[in-house]
Amino acid sequence: MSKVAKAALGLMVATLLAKILGFGRELTLASVYGASSTSDAFLVAMNIPAVIFTAIGTSLGTAFIPIYCDVKSKLGENGAKKYTNNVFNIVVMICIVLSIIGAIFTPQIVKLFAVGFEGETLRQATYFTRVMILGITFLGMSYIMMAYLQVNDNFVIPGLMSIPYNILIIVGIIASAKINPNFLPWGAFIGLSLQFLFQFPFAMKKGYRYRPYVDFKDEQMKKMLWLIMPVLIGVAVNQMNTIVDRTIASTLVEGSISALNYANKLNQFVMGMFIVSISSVIYPVLSKLSTEDNKKEFNKSIVTSVNTVSLLVIPISVGAIILANPIVKLLFQRGEFDARATHMTAIALVFYSIGMIGFGLRDILGKVFYSLQDTKTPMTNGIIAMFTNIVLNLLFVKFTNMQLAGLAFATSISALITITLLFISLRKKIGPFGGKSILIVMLKSILSAAMMAIVTLVVYKFLGNILGSGFINEAITLALSVGAGAIVYGLSIIVLKVDEVNLIIDKVKEKIKKN
Repeated sequence: MSKVAKAALGLMVATLLAKILGFGRELTLASVYGASSTSDAFLVAMNIPAVIFTAIGTSLGTAFIPIYCDVKSKLGENGAKKYTNNVFNIVVMICIVLSIIGAIFTPQIVKLFAVGFEGETLRQATYFTRVMILGITFLGMSYIMMAYLQVNDNFVIPGLMSIPYNILIIVGIIASAKINPNFLPWGAFIGLSLQFLFQFPFAMKKGYRYRPYVDFKDEQMKKMLWLIMPVLIGVAVNQMNTIVDRTIASTLVEGSISALNYANKLNQFVMGMFIVSISSVIYPVLSKLSTEDNKKEFNKSIVTSVNTVSLLVIPISVGAIILANPIVKLLFQRGEFDARATHMTAIALVFYSIGMIGFGLRDILGKVFYSLQDTKTPMTNGIIAMFTNIVLNLLFVKFTNMQLAGLAFATSISALITITLLFISLRKKIGPFGGKSILIVMLKSILSAAMMAIVTLVVYKFLGNILGSGFINEAITLALSVGAGAIVYGLSIIVLKVDEVNLIIDKVKEKIKKN
């Protein structure tokens, strides 16, 4: 197994642990508060600092890695550490300013994110947000440490950093139910600080040493800012889609924001587990190959990454579509999360799942352009997708009867349009890179997923009639149905001779022969 594959696998395992705990956080919130005004207010408060700084943090990480490599090669280890401290300190200063501004204008910010909130819901959301926004500085420091660890070949710790964060949120949710709902955001605030503190010792093991150094005129900082701006706009555009969705959802029936969130979390579980793991590991590799002008290996890495994502995501998206209701019921329906909340969340999950392949490939293709030091193309395509999402949101919600489903469907369509534009732009930029191979694998995956869907539904209905209802029986039915479908999908792609799968089989055969 290659070093890249091992790193990706290690990050997947770490991400799986973190995502399971994060999913436990959503289950806890759903069980304690259901799809209510309090859960709506808390989710909006959680989203605001994420939207404010995720765009900045992601942009910093994207620009930090290639410039760090360049500085290290030219100025050595000390120059790289100096550059890291400069970025770190400037980010802290910016975050402090943003925190102060956010704390002052919290009511206005909340109204921007949730225009339909009024009365007690608005009061709760304002209080929750003011507490959460104070943690932006810790969020900023976490992003820098994450980028530093990744560029120094440590992918597991950044993958695990959300564990203490999610633990504290769960504690906060449980404590708030017993003490007072106003206790809800404090667990998240403390958790944000622990994300940074969790990573810092490992960064020191990799050689990082903090120094109070700031130089706004540094040439590397100027270069980084030049790369950041288009990335920042592009990421902010994606965040704007979330704002638009939740703003419109706040005007629909109570619990719409929560239902969208729970469905989106299921979607993000897949994205975080597989896509982020692959893109995080492949990005430094692509950057190095681009610098070396190794076109053959560069194109090969693109094809392998895209095909891997397709083979993983397409069957999962199909499975989520056909089993949305039993999945949501099994995972969420307990406590305050009733059948109505299950129905709402399942509908959103179905329409989010349609665009799951778009969400996955968008991240991979974005990293390809960034490794080519082209940050403008993803930004431009992202802006087009944002306007498409807004137009479709209004069309589906206002002029059809889709309502909540329309919001999720619009997001999926905009993601699919984005990857289509990115593929076209990439071919124009670097020429043929293996598009035929990518298309063939996609078609084989879709065909295999279709056969998987038929078998899964047949097994699910058959077992459902035999075992009946009840949590344990439903869990067994769902697990066996998914297992049967996975076997059919795996056998199908083997029969269809997908190159990536044949490569794995050959590697396994080699290991067996050696033993």
